[in-house]
Amino acid sequence: MKKLFEQIMKFGVVGVLSFAIDYGIYCALCLLFHVPVLVANFFGFTISVIFNYIMSMKFVFERKEDMDRKAEFVIFVILSLIGLGLNEALVWFFVEFVHENVPAVSEKLSYDLLKMVGKILATGIVMVYNFISRKIFLEKK
Repeated sequence: MKKLFEQIMKFGVVGVLSFAIDYGIYCALCLLFHVPVLVANFFGFTISVIFNYIMSMKFVFERKEDMDRKAEFVIFVILSLIGLGLNEALVWFFVEFVHENVPAVSEKLSYDLLKMVGKILATGIVMVYNFISRKIFLEKK
């Protein structure tokens, strides 16, 4: 149990750093360059995935000895693409859908603030998916 807790903590540190990259790029593209939300989300997420792969496989998960590094990266990318799809859907839901269809929320939160909150909520949900899927498919048993 202690080993799992330590692993979750390491995953958390790598996740926070990855989130900072993802969120920083997302905010810069959305707020400074007025890039559409889903495009900004795609770029932030993609760049952070590359960082996350390197750090996760170095510090968080024990590599499967019998798995080729190319295969490992392909699996990581496939799991990340699923995560990206989930992240995109959640960002759309928390930002666009809520803004258009939930007046109680859109009256209280500006669209820009909703973009920021929606991204945080989506990231939290996808983080759980990422840990579980990578533990199942990439870590040595």
